[in-house]
Amino acid sequence: MTFLVIGGTGIDTVVPVADLPVLGADSARPQGPILDHVSHTGTCVALALRALGERVSVIDTVGDDEPGGRVRAAFAEWGIGLRAAPAPTGTRRAVNLMSPDGRRLSLYDGRDVPGYRLPVEYYRPLPADVRHVHVTIMDYARHLLPDLRAAGVSISTDLHDWDGENPHHLDFALGADLVFVSGVQLADGAAERILAEGVATRVVVTNGGKGADLYTAGGLTHRDAADPGAPIVDTNGAGDAFAAAFLSAWLSGAGDDACMDRAVIAGAYACTAPVGAGSFIDRDTLTARWT
Repeated sequence: MTFLVIGGTGIDTVVPVADLPVLGADSARPQGPILDHVSHTGTCVALALRALGERVSVIDTVGDDEPGGRVRAAFAEWGIGLRAAPAPTGTRRAVNLMSPDGRRLSLYDGRDVPGYRLPVEYYRPLPADVRHVHVTIMDYARHLLPDLRAAGVSISTDLHDWDGENPHHLDFALGADLVFVSGVQLADGAAERILAEGVATRVVVTNGGKGADLYTAGGLTHRDAADPGAPIVDTNGAGDAFAAAFLSAWLSGAGDDACMDRAVIAGAYACTAPVGAGSFIDRDTLTARWT
């Protein structure tokens, strides 16, 4: 497997609402069916890489419960290898409130256990053909970073809505070669701090409909958001699609401009369908839109 994703599996319950924030005295009517999906960030990165024709597998903790059974079954159906350690407190869940314009409020139940360590047999040694590891910000995953560095693979992470200060994210921010982060509440200077204090050579700050910025030692590269080509219906997975397309291009040796071009196209495309295995752009479609 060329790519390995660590962490970030679970079940999303998606609730379509009239607007955000939800208004109502003690109840509100959903604007469509409430649906469950096997999803979360690691799942979506893996699915997006798979759609691009990349070989990918996932390591995570999954509960011995009904949601965990659904996670395992979905990965088997998709043909994505899943090495699942028993999750002490059950499978992760989230409730995502989705507005008609694609905005999202996620209520995330990470089922975290303070001090938990992933048993070493689940990640040591790494499969011989892994070249790149994408590490989600599960608390246990921070303890894998030294082993991954020693294994000689490149490492990426997504800090999501980090504010630039929350200490939970620092090990990931400073320990990855390539860092993705949302600009929604990112403090000024945070991207430059990652470059100065960490090992990253690239920090990508995503800003939804305003595009994305790539920070390197050589300066700043901006890309406007791409035309999605269809109405926006669901932004779940858009950032993961962006990251996957960037990583696929980057690992193939593409330059920064090409990586950013492909990433904004993939991110926009993912907004045009409800999140799932079929919502991510394939290599041929991406190439056609890029060229």
